[in-house]
Amino acid sequence: MLDILGIMSEGAASEAAGTTFLDLVSIDPGTIVFTLINTLIIFLIFRIFLYKPVCRILDKRKEMAAAEIADAQKAKEAAEKAEQEYTARLADAKNEAAEIVKQATLRAQKREDEIVSEATQKAADIRARAEENIEREKQRAVNEIKDEISDIVVMAASKVAQKEISAKDNEEIISQFLNEVGMA
Repeated sequence: MLDILGIMSEGAASEAAGTTFLDLVSIDPGTIVFTLINTLIIFLIFRIFLYKPVCRILDKRKEMAAAEIADAQKAKEAAEKAEQEYTARLADAKNEAAEIVKQATLRAQKREDEIVSEATQKAADIRARAEENIEREKQRAVNEIKDEISDIVVMAASKVAQKEISAKDNEEIISQFLNEVGMA
């Protein structure tokens, strides 16, 4: 309280100087209204010239960031899709290669079977011709032997017809004949 009194006592001294302490601390409704209007004007100026443009800039940046995130997400999805397509194509290519190898193996096996079959058929044909040739040659040899035997019989008969023979003469003629023919 003394301070208040001391201030008041100073106020009394300043009153003598021409201003009063109450004048400094008084509430003036005009000043309050003027201060409120000034504050409202500053608020509106900040709102119009600072806050709204800053909000628009921030909204644009937010939209740009969202667009970039969306683009990045689309790019990621496209990359994943491309990877899946690549994997599917690779699997298809592997399956196709396996099928080509399988088909080539089957064709090779079929061709091998055809070649073996042809070779077997040719061998059978050659064997059949050889057997026919052997049979013909055998028949020809038999025919030649028959011809030779008939010639021999005819010769023997002609010798016998030339002379009448006794058993001893007959043996001599046969021995002589065999020597001539070359069988003895």
